[in-house]
Amino acid sequence: MVLRAIEHKIEALFEGIFGRAFRTNVQPVELARKLAKEMDDHRSVSVSRVYVPNEYSIYLSPGDREQFEGYEESLRGELQEYLSEHARREDYALVSSPRVLFETDDDLDVGEFGIATRMAQPERRRADQPGEEVEPGATMIYKPKVAPTEPVSAEELGVERELVSLTVNGTQHEVKQRRLVLGRSRDCDIQLSDANVSRQHAELRQEGTSYWIVDLASTNGIEVNGKRVKRAKLRDGDKVTLGSTDVVFSRQTE
Repeated sequence: MVLRAIEHKIEALFEGIFGRAFRTNVQPVELARKLAKEMDDHRSVSVSRVYVPNEYSIYLSPGDREQFEGYEESLRGELQEYLSEHARREDYALVSSPRVLFETDDDLDVGEFGIATRMAQPERRRADQPGEEVEPGATMIYKPKVAPTEPVSAEELGVERELVSLTVNGTQHEVKQRRLVLGRSRDCDIQLSDANVSRQHAELRQEGTSYWIVDLASTNGIEVNGKRVKRAKLRDGDKVTLGSTDVVFSRQTE
């Protein structure tokens, strides 16, 4: 089987490195399998074909990213080959060859990694291809389900979907998009009935696996946990104040 043969190549290429590391470091073959899962989960059906994303961003902790030093380009090529073969086997259509990107995220622990997908349009496309570039989907965070000092197998590694929300005056608003605008205008994703809030006051942005609150040049500014800021990374339980309104940020795994 071609996919299994590629997995063996990936394992052999990095056997020496990861044989010396804790078993809970991110394993290259696990990246390959989870990339294929993300491809399956983000299918888009057109008139005659089933399209899948062609760009995959992998977010790693600094410790795990360091493991790939000197071998990252080789791993990137093997993962791209793995995705191409998976798409061929499942009869998926791609607007271009799969592209894998590596990013470092300081919020991730060793053994955790995130994957975000995107359908990036080439300069020329077929008539039945999706007509516009698709906004990146929510980043999936993969975590080991055992303690860091215990051995872990691929079967023990699972996926947890995060539930991100903003609570305003007791009402919880689930965050499903990468950009969400708060303000007094009806056009905002979350409308705030507060005379001290600007029409478009602030924006919640997902960048990689992190969430940021950004002031949109508002009249009265924003505060995070009582501190005046223009832009701040949010963590579970942080309180954002816009005008006279408190907004509580929540980030939990289901």
